[in-house]
Amino acid sequence: MNKLPEQNDLSTSNSLSFGEGRGEASLYIIKIGGNVIDNSEKLHEFLKAFADLKGNKILVHGGGKMATQLAAEMQVEAKMMVGRRITDIETLRIVTMVYAGLISKNLVAQLQKHGCNAIGLSGADANLIKAKKRPVKDIDYGFVGDLDENSVQTENLSKLIDGGFIPVFSAITHDGDGQLLNTNADTIASSLAIGMAKHYQTSLVYCFEKKGVLMDVNDENSVIREINPTFYEDLKAKGIIADGMLPKLHYAFEAINKGVKEVFIGKADDLSELESVGFFGTKLVN
Repeated sequence: MNKLPEQNDLSTSNSLSFGEGRGEASLYIIKIGGNVIDNSEKLHEFLKAFADLKGNKILVHGGGKMATQLAAEMQVEAKMMVGRRITDIETLRIVTMVYAGLISKNLVAQLQKHGCNAIGLSGADANLIKAKKRPVKDIDYGFVGDLDENSVQTENLSKLIDGGFIPVFSAITHDGDGQLLNTNADTIASSLAIGMAKHYQTSLVYCFEKKGVLMDVNDENSVIREINPTFYEDLKAKGIIADGMLPKLHYAFEAINKGVKEVFIGKADDLSELESVGFFGTKLVN
C-alpha cells in the first residue's frame, strides 16, 4: 500500500486515488486560540511552524477579541450567562463575519505565503460539519451548535486532504436546514479528530498560553510530559488538575478512547518542537 507524500503538494497528491494509503498516513489537527490570533507577531511565528509540519494537517481557530470589538463598534450588547456568551442573531452575524470571513481569510493568505495550499472553511462548506442547535434548558444560548459523533462528513473532508489542501476551520457550523451556528472551537477540533481517526492516524494538538499541563500552576517549567488515564485520576484527586484544565483533559481522553492516537496540550510558541525535538507540551495517551 502506498503512503501519501509527506508534503501536501497538489501535483504529487493528485497521482493517488482518493483514500489510497490513508491507513498508513498521519494527520495533525491543531487548534489555536484567540490569544495567538490577537498577537500578530506570535501568529506569524505559529503559522510558520504550522506550515513546516510535514504531512497532512488541519487548522482550527477561535475568534480572539475582534468579534467583541466589532460588536462594541456596532453597539451590539454582549450578553453573558454563567460566564458563557449568548449568541443572538446580531451576535451570530458578527461572529460569522469575523470568524469565517476576516480571520479565516487572513490565516489562509498567510499560510499561502508559507507555501501551504490552505482553504478556509466553515462547517457549512461541503456539509463538512453539521451541528444541532443547543436545546433550551435553564438557559437559552441562542444560535449555538452542539456536535456528536456523526457531525463530521469525513469522506468529503478526506477528499480535500488527499487532494493536497490544508483545511482551515472557523468556529462556524450549520444545522443542515439553512441555519448557521456558533460552535466552540475546542469541540470542533475534538470532533474532527474523532471523525478523521477512521481514515488516518490522527493526533490532536491544542495550542494555548501555557507550556502544557503544569504540576505547579505558578511554575511554567513544571510541565508534566505525559499523562495516562490512571495518572490523570491521581492528579485530579490531588487537586493538581482543576478549573479550566479539567474539561480540556476530559475531552482529550474522550477523543483518545474514540480512536485518536494521541493528544498534545502546549504553548503555541513551541509548536516547532513537535517535530524538531520529538515532543510538545504535555502528551496524553491511553
